[in-house]
Formats: sequence, C-alpha cells, structure tokens
Amino acid sequence: MTEAAPHPPIASRRAPPWGEGPVPLSPAGGAEIGGIDLSQPLSDTARDHIHQALLEYQFLVFPGQALSREQQYAFTARFGEVEAHGGGRPGKRQDVAHVTANLDAEGNPSDRFAKGANYRWHTDKPYYAVPPALTTLHAVVLPPEGGDTEFANTLLAYEALDDGTKRRIEGLRVVFQWERGLRPGYYASELPPVDHPLARTHPETGRKALYLGNHAARILEMTEGEGGALLDDLLAHATRPRFTHAHRWRAGDLVMWDNRCTLHRAVANYEMNRYRRVMHRNVVRGTVPV
Repeated sequence: MTEAAPHPPIASRRAPPWGEGPVPLSPAGGAEIGGIDLSQPLSDTARDHIHQALLEYQFLVFPGQALSREQQYAFTARFGEVEAHGGGRPGKRQDVAHVTANLDAEGNPSDRFAKGANYRWHTDKPYYAVPPALTTLHAVVLPPEGGDTEFANTLLAYEALDDGTKRRIEGLRVVFQWERGLRPGYYASELPPVDHPLARTHPETGRKALYLGNHAARILEMTEGEGGALLDDLLAHATRPRFTHAHRWRAGDLVMWDNRCTLHRAVANYEMNRYRRVMHRNVVRGTVPV
C-alpha cells in the first residue's frame, strides 16, 4: 500500500468570541479550548463553536474542569442524545456518566484490564447498528504520571491513501462484534454482528474516514485471510505516528472526540497495581454509518 501526498494543513480560523482557542495540538489533529467553565450552562454560541471545532480538529481538550457526573452529562447532552451504558441495564456503572477505571471488585488498583479492548485501537461501540457520534471523557483520578490516551485520525489516514487503495476499499463493509465474540458474559457479546462501511462518509462534513479497529472481525465477501490482511494493513497505516497524538492527562481535563473519524486507546504506561486511574465517560448517539 502506498501513500498519496500529505493532506494540506487545516486552514486556521478566527478564534471564537469566548474562552481561549481552539489552539491546534498536532499535525494529527486535536485542539485545546481554555477559558470556559463546562460546569455552567452552555450557550448556543459556545455550543456551536465547540461543535465546529470538533468537526475541524476531530478531538478537543478542555483543561481544568471540575465537573460532577450530572454536569458532565448536561454538557454532553448539548450535542445530542446521551446513551445509557451497558445496553440500558440498571446499575451504578450505567448512571449519568459511566465510570471507567483500573479498579478491581474491591476498589483496589489492578492491571487485570491492561490487555482489554480499551488498551487496543478502537472506536466506541462500532458493534452497534447505530454507533455513537462522539464521546466525552473527564479525568477524575490520575496516576502521578502516565495513563495517557492516544488518538489516531482516520480521516487524515484515509486521505493519505493512494487512489488504487481507495478504489479497492470503496464499497467494502466491515463486520463488527464486541471482542470479536471472544468475551462471554458481557452485554455487548449478546449483540448480533453488524456491518458498516470500511470507508465511512462523515454525515456532517462529507469527508471519508477509515472505520475499523479492534472490534472489526472481518470484511464481507472476502476470505478471512484476505480480509484480515487488509484490515491489519489499514490499521497499521492509520496508526502511524503522522496520524496519531498522545494526550498526557492533567487532573480535570475533559476530552471530547468524534468517533466517526478517530480511533483511540488507553496506554498502560503507569504502575497499574499501585495507582488509580478513574475517568467518567459519556457517549452521544450517532447515525447509521454510510
């Protein structure tokens, strides 16, 4: 697989008339927006500027936020319908913000999840017939260092493909399933496999992005070997350093990302059996991929 010439840099725009930024983070996308308190009701103007920045930069960082779960929910809900976690099943992990942490059943730090799906490249819930549009993640408790989250910009990765590869993948559909059906006992393992376009068109910008990751099981109408090799090659391409950015968490950071054109993964680069890493997450319902 060869690459086309690098995509031209995103044109700079006038900063919104509130706060500070967006300030670009890296050539792989991302921007920081400061000077705004997300615990307060979000005005329509602020909401529109954040939404536009998300479309332009694919993931956004809001530093220094002190948010209850209810306040995070209220902020996230300004961008669409917030989904219940766990398939709508009752329980404390399905409250207004889903708790994702490295804690065992007794609340102690543990590395038991270090090889789980969150630590491999993925987009959130692609095994849903209607996957989420965006995610917000708030840093509540952090280790002294490490515990990063990496992002991969699959929009830029698609645009860097050569024309032959773009023609080859046009119309191909990827079958997604939680943990590829290998982990029993979790609600998503009970969901039937779904298929979505490998080259997904963003419903708001019209730009195409690769749609793949850890939950991609196979490609329809291709042999397991051929389809698996293509998915592996494309994932390796999409996660090259030129398309990736590592976010170094600070206490209070809230990060929002567009699941339709990014991959992400947690990084187990800290003493997981010694330090807690607790994050609160919300996802917003999206549309059927096309």
